[in-house]
Amino acid sequence: MRLICPVCGERDRREFYYVGDAVALDRPEPDAGDAAWDDYVHNRDNPAGVTRDLWQHEAGCTAWIVVTRNTVTHEVLETVLAKDVKGSGT
Repeated sequence: MRLICPVCGERDRREFYYVGDAVALDRPEPDAGDAAWDDYVHNRDNPAGVTRDLWQHEAGCTAWIVVTRNTVTHEVLETVLAKDVKGSGT
C-alpha cells in the first residue's frame, strides 16, 4: 500500500506507523473499574469499508496524518495532516 504524505509525497506504507482509528476513543474515568478499562485497552471495531485512521510518517518527516481508506479494496481515498482536521471530530 502507498500513502501520500502531505509533506513528503507518495511513500510506501512501511515508512508510516499505524496508530488506529482517527475518531477519538471514549476513555473511561480513572475509577471506572477493570471491565471498562479492559474493554478500552483490548477491544476495537474491525470495520469492512471506509475508515479514517491516524498514521505517523515515522521514517520521514514525522508528520501525523489522517488517512481515509477502504479496508476491503485497500484504496486510499484521502490523506491530510492531522492538525488540519483538529476539532472536526478527530
